[in-house]
Amino acid sequence: MSREVLLLVDALAREKNVDKDVVFGALEHALAQATKKRYEGDVDIRVSIDRETGQFESFRRWHVVPDEAGLQLPDQEVLHFEAKEQIADIDVDDYIEEPIESVDFGRRFAQDTKQVVLQRIRDAEREQILMDFLERGDSLVTGTIKRMERGDAIVESGKIEARLPRDQMIPKENLRIGDRVRAYILRIDRNVRGPQVILSRTAPEFIMKLFELEVPEIEQGSLEVKSAARDAGVRAKIAVFTNDKRIDPIGTCVGMRGSRVQAVTGELGGERVDIVLWSEDPAQFVIGALAPANVLSIVVDEDKHGMDVVVDEENLAIAIGRSGQNVRLASELTGWKINIMTAEESADKSALETAAIRLLFMDKLDVDQEVADILVEEGFTSLEEVAYVPISEMLEIESFDQETVTELRNRARDVLVSEAIASEEGLDGMEDGLVNLEGMDRITAGKLGLVGIKAIKEFADLAYDEFGAILALSAERARQLIENEFVDVTDEEMKLIDAKYDERAKTLQAKAWSLVEVK
Repeated sequence: MSREVLLLVDALAREKNVDKDVVFGALEHALAQATKKRYEGDVDIRVSIDRETGQFESFRRWHVVPDEAGLQLPDQEVLHFEAKEQIADIDVDDYIEEPIESVDFGRRFAQDTKQVVLQRIRDAEREQILMDFLERGDSLVTGTIKRMERGDAIVESGKIEARLPRDQMIPKENLRIGDRVRAYILRIDRNVRGPQVILSRTAPEFIMKLFELEVPEIEQGSLEVKSAARDAGVRAKIAVFTNDKRIDPIGTCVGMRGSRVQAVTGELGGERVDIVLWSEDPAQFVIGALAPANVLSIVVDEDKHGMDVVVDEENLAIAIGRSGQNVRLASELTGWKINIMTAEESADKSALETAAIRLLFMDKLDVDQEVADILVEEGFTSLEEVAYVPISEMLEIESFDQETVTELRNRARDVLVSEAIASEEGLDGMEDGLVNLEGMDRITAGKLGLVGIKAIKEFADLAYDEFGAILALSAERARQLIENEFVDVTDEEMKLIDAKYDERAKTLQAKAWSLVEVK
């Protein structure tokens, strides 16, 4: 029997030109699979072949799992406390093995298992080829289309076969068998039986790598492509930057008479490329990304990671682009949410937000409109700012004396403390998932709890104006609105809801709904 094993290993190693240890491993797997057929359950079998003599032994084994985890695979696992009864010093994740009778290894068995062994060898060969390929560190693949499979192109590059899915091809490009093609390595999928290298010609990284090929300054490190955004086959934007003042980043990427950018465009099927100067200043970066539109002004909202960009009527269509393409690509390029508006729309929004803040101060601080307007004019936008901004800054307001400043600060702090206490009461009995929902804070969760909203499903089912009212108003007022089914919401209250809480309400509830749907 041992001689048969060694002869088979030697023959397969020479036939497939692989290391004998690979064949031994494949044969051990085949013997284990054959032995496993003797048992009814899904048992775990290990076979060990002596590399010198060809003698082999078979073992049934059990994986030691934590006691609290329980048995997920009863035929293959044993609880830790039971394993310790057999081996006192055994640890979790160790194995208990029991010798069992090995299968008879004869000529017939060798013939029957040869295909299994060959498949394991092929898998090992493919993995080795893949590892050798990845060690080169290439991000781009250039190869020939060998065949088409259900619309996907199978690209042969050296010994590697890679898959270019239909949805990763540039729209309207017609690739055929025999065509030379270049693509970006999107990912490695080791779970598939076919080509494991997945390619893309639509990924933003593809255009970044193409510029790296065409622009030596990028490879040398004196010029950097910071980001890219694409509407594949139609339009793209890339952001470039350099610390070398002798280099014009945009001109360098364009090349003499546009030669460099034209080479990239040609590879991308005529895709138009806008080259933008990257800036550390987000507003300046966004202005450049929206070119060729001229920007009048920008308002940056750090909390929402968004910008309101004001353009004149003549530039509105240019800034937005056909079907919103220009602003969408600019947003993807910069990583900021961009809201394009006219000067009139900006003024209306500013007036609405000012009115919302004014109402907030009048309602929570119990002051008249004149005092509220002074706070707004001085740049205050929240109760926290009134309560905790350095008192010296508030004393600089000409209209306020020290007594007024002290009173306003005390009122703001009292409201914040009261809301914090009320929120803790509202949290009693609330689902952890709702309290810990991304973007949710304890004050907001507490207000929900005070009006009886304690579960994610209940929260997700709220109308956004209901949630907005709960956020915007005091706990008692929110209770009233819930009880009266919102029939008495005033126009001022709805403006407050729309201006300050609409977007946050929708964002939080969208996250809640995603959790509800998963469940």
